[in-house]
Amino acid sequence: MPRAIQTMKSTAIALLLCAFLLRPALAAPAETLEQRATALHNSAIVLDTHLDTPMLFARPDWRIGDRHSFDADFSQVDYPRMVEGGLDGGFWVIYTPQGERTAAGNRAARDFGLKRLVEIREMVAANADRFEIALSADDAARIKKAGKRIVYISMENASPLASDPSLLGAYYDLGLRMLGLVHSSNDDFADSSTNPGGPEFNGLSDKGRALVAEANRLGLIIDLSHASNAVFDQVVELSKTPVVLSHTASAALNAHPRNIDDARLRKLAATGGVIQVNSVNQFLIKVPDNAERDAEVDRFFAMIEDGAALSAERRKQAMQLYREIEAKYPTPKATFEDYMKHMLHILEVAGPEHVGLGADWDGGGGVSGMIDVTSLPKITERLLREGYSEDQVRGVLGGNLLRVMRAVEAARQP
Repeated sequence: MPRAIQTMKSTAIALLLCAFLLRPALAAPAETLEQRATALHNSAIVLDTHLDTPMLFARPDWRIGDRHSFDADFSQVDYPRMVEGGLDGGFWVIYTPQGERTAAGNRAARDFGLKRLVEIREMVAANADRFEIALSADDAARIKKAGKRIVYISMENASPLASDPSLLGAYYDLGLRMLGLVHSSNDDFADSSTNPGGPEFNGLSDKGRALVAEANRLGLIIDLSHASNAVFDQVVELSKTPVVLSHTASAALNAHPRNIDDARLRKLAATGGVIQVNSVNQFLIKVPDNAERDAEVDRFFAMIEDGAALSAERRKQAMQLYREIEAKYPTPKATFEDYMKHMLHILEVAGPEHVGLGADWDGGGGVSGMIDVTSLPKITERLLREGYSEDQVRGVLGGNLLRVMRAVEAARQP
């Protein structure tokens, strides 16, 4: 056999052998988008800025370590579902309904707020192998690495301060790290976006201005969800640190007074702040006004508001009332796609560095296709599918919030 032919045959055999040996590597399937999303979601620090779950802690038949379901007891967050949904934690809320603005009302609000704060700390103490109080931005990564869930504490409605900005320091010492100035009605500090009688101070009161300054001094994040547009404008100008909207949606998509317009979104972003996207039905889509339904819904919430009094029988009655309301007064229901429309619009307007998660779990949030925290990985996958980078998605999941928290901490003046 001529040497040239023999060489060619040897070369061909060698190439075939190489191809055979390399076949497993060449044939290995590329990582799917779903696999990328799962890996990213599991490795990111996933935080929600508005967990109303502390309202459930006093229920006699409810334990955060047990798995619950929305259909069974209306709850959306517990330890097993946090693990399944990859929710590392977030801000657990001291929510105080707005009561009478009198000396007696202030004392009642003060006591209510302290009681709720104690309930949060007691939950953590009773589940110390699963949860840990977080006091700084750096605590989040440390607690996640330890395999626990992260518990920052926030306040929704500043009425527990009993009209006294100086009390904020006591709450800070007890672990408070985010302050929402107002809720659905005006308080002594600020106008609400939904106060039935309209504005009272045309923004902040003098006490409200003092409260903003005290929050800056202590190193507390200021939350402007529920605040009027005038309050938003004034606080953004006054605050020495970035602010957040812990659970808010887009007014461009649904002109509800609780939502924020694009111009203010841009102002929020320009000052380094973050908006966390809400999932409450009537904030995402237009729901026709119905006074009769609203009255029945108020009656339902009155039944479940006092957790300590919510026995199994009373909860059963509340669930029956809820189903009757839904049957008698059917309303349009928002879907996961509606939620993502708001998030994608806000991402486009504010930029991915200024968006986060704040679905209002256990406080009225949840949509068809995302009724509790087990569905959070769907957001991660959708953002990757929309073309956002892994770093940008990490920011939305929690990194952007932690950036704001670090800026607020750096400005603290003890």
